[in-house]
Amino acid sequence: MRSWGALELGAAIAVGGSVLAVAIPSFVRNLSFSRLSEAVDGLDRLVSGAVAYSQGRPQELSFPPPAPLTPAQVPAGKPAMDPPGAWDHLTWRALRFGFDRPHCFAFEFASALDPESGAMRFVAAAHGDLDGDGTPSTFEVRGERAAGERARVVPGMYVDREVE
Repeated sequence: MRSWGALELGAAIAVGGSVLAVAIPSFVRNLSFSRLSEAVDGLDRLVSGAVAYSQGRPQELSFPPPAPLTPAQVPAGKPAMDPPGAWDHLTWRALRFGFDRPHCFAFEFASALDPESGAMRFVAAAHGDLDGDGTPSTFEVRGERAAGERARVVPGMYVDREVE
């Protein structure tokens, strides 16, 4: 009877180890994806705001002016709350963008008129240092508005060091 109990215990440990071997990588991967969703969702909000902003505006004013990296320091390793007024820049207000809760990414918006083609272009970027090692992840989405056309998002997203 004693050896049967040891066999049962061994089988339980083996099954438990197998479950953990499958569950832990999935948990870590899901945790990373949930933290990255802030960047993707934030960029989606920025792009939607930029396209909506362009409607009915002259070509050279299709998108608001550039906005600096906000917050100025990329949060390192954990969500951070912004100081009051961090999102008061004209561009963030025009795009109706900002955070009122702790977050892990800093965002920036750049826009410019291409003098050769006459197209107005923008780049929306999110930078995060999810593990606090000083090496940021970067996500960028681009958009443009050609003369006489509606604004559009350029397909694809640039990603550098997705989970750094």
